[in-house]
Amino acid sequence: MAEFNYELKIPKERVAILIGPKGRVKRDIQQATGTKIDVDSEEGDVFIKGDDGLGLYAAKEVIKAVGRGFNPDLAMLLLKQDYTFEIIELKDFVKSKGSSLRLKGRVIGKEGKARRIVEELTDSHISVFGKTIGIIGEAQSAALARRAVDSLLKGSPHANVYRWLEKQRRLRKMRPMDTLDTESILK
Repeated sequence: MAEFNYELKIPKERVAILIGPKGRVKRDIQQATGTKIDVDSEEGDVFIKGDDGLGLYAAKEVIKAVGRGFNPDLAMLLLKQDYTFEIIELKDFVKSKGSSLRLKGRVIGKEGKARRIVEELTDSHISVFGKTIGIIGEAQSAALARRAVDSLLKGSPHANVYRWLEKQRRLRKMRPMDTLDTESILK
């Protein structure tokens, strides 16, 4: 059987979180994905090996999420089938040297209010860390959260973004009834 490997780099300050107390987080990721993970604590390099390409990919996504500021428990949601991880690069929205901090502030909001509202309305999780914004959620939820964050970064008023998200949430709740197979119910 062929062995696959992958190498990625995470910020040095996130290495201890990836390893976890007494190596628990690293061990949990290895067991859940069937991979072997080696971490270079000095440089932040992470080496993943395994003979299952899908397990390797899952481990890589979980490790990337931890590296982008997510709590390991939230990052482990990526092991579920329908969950996805999105990364938004702030450099794609920065127009001037000092605007990066302002953009982060727009996404986080006063005392974390904007981030919390977007998370609640989309059933997703958001992490603003370094020069990126990470989103974890089911595919449709993460896509809505990404669009909301993109809108905030482009300067849309918070109230407009919240209103749009509330409308999307109502539509999502109504959709299951729209796709219901009424013929099989009538038989």
